[in-house]
Amino acid sequence: MQKTLTEMSGINRELILDTKHIAKHLPDTLPMQKLLKQQGSAHIFKDEETMKIVAQAIIENGELTGTIRGHERYGLYFPEAIGYRISEDGSRIPLYYGEMKVKGDKYHVIPRKRPSR
Repeated sequence: MQKTLTEMSGINRELILDTKHIAKHLPDTLPMQKLLKQQGSAHIFKDEETMKIVAQAIIENGELTGTIRGHERYGLYFPEAIGYRISEDGSRIPLYYGEMKVKGDKYHVIPRKRPSR
């Protein structure tokens, strides 16, 4: 899946979805469970279709928020929850912000509470 991000603050290059990050941001996957155990929480999308919709919306309308920890970051707030932050105790906080992390020619998206700092 290649996308040209021409609409995003003048970026004009092809990017490829970095598939190694997909499973850790989807519910009930082994990588998500591992992340939950290691970090005590995980940011996950409602489902894979929501993740795809968020990625496309950020490509079309996302705002550059800067380069943080070696990744260009683009984001967009959504009117409805796109996912949630789940804790080890099972509690869930709804998330309305989608963030796209770009490094080199690869990208992936994460549901978040707000832009990374």
